[in-house]
Amino acid sequence: MQKQWIDISQPLNSRIAHWPGDVPFSYSLSVTKEQTGSVNIGTITTSLHTGTHIDAPFHFDSKAPSVLDLDLSIFIGKARVIDVSHLQEINAEQMAAFPLEGAERLLLKTASASSPEIFPDKVTPLSTDLASLFKKHNICLIGVDVPSVDVPDSKEVAVHHAFYQHGVHILENIVLDHAPPGDYQLIALPLPLEGADGSPVRAVLRPLEAGTGKEETQ
Repeated sequence: MQKQWIDISQPLNSRIAHWPGDVPFSYSLSVTKEQTGSVNIGTITTSLHTGTHIDAPFHFDSKAPSVLDLDLSIFIGKARVIDVSHLQEINAEQMAAFPLEGAERLLLKTASASSPEIFPDKVTPLSTDLASLFKKHNICLIGVDVPSVDVPDSKEVAVHHAFYQHGVHILENIVLDHAPPGDYQLIALPLPLEGADGSPVRAVLRPLEAGTGKEETQ
């Protein structure tokens, strides 16, 4: 029997934190079963960057691909969880000390992770030199447990740009509390939003057997 999937998504509800100035998440019933005689129908409003989500390059480059242009294989496949919570900043020299060979996708557990209901006033900074290191190891996706790979007050979003220029895509606001360091199968598919700058995802992991690339059984 295969091990169960681990949900690494933030639950979307009225309490979830959102970027200051962005549209907060809201769900409500447009009509009820009592009104229609048959079904409840709900409506949501939200920024595409609330909760667990991917950034399309169009988010920070108006000439770059939007969500529907992205290859779905980026968001499905082997991923490695690495605990960097002891680091005050994360740069290429520090990351080179971790096992990156064959990672394909990298999910970072940082010291700055907080409650989904609290928007952090600071995050562990990532350096732009990580982009070339990740490209060297053929890493196509970087995931972080905070709202952004750049510090929240950044206007240049240099880390976003560096990752895009090196073929590294971005997954943000993941929850790694129940995912120990190791290799996993990741599914984090965006919605098929034409022309969109990002998308909420339901991100899940399933452990892989050490050194085999096969899903663990129990």
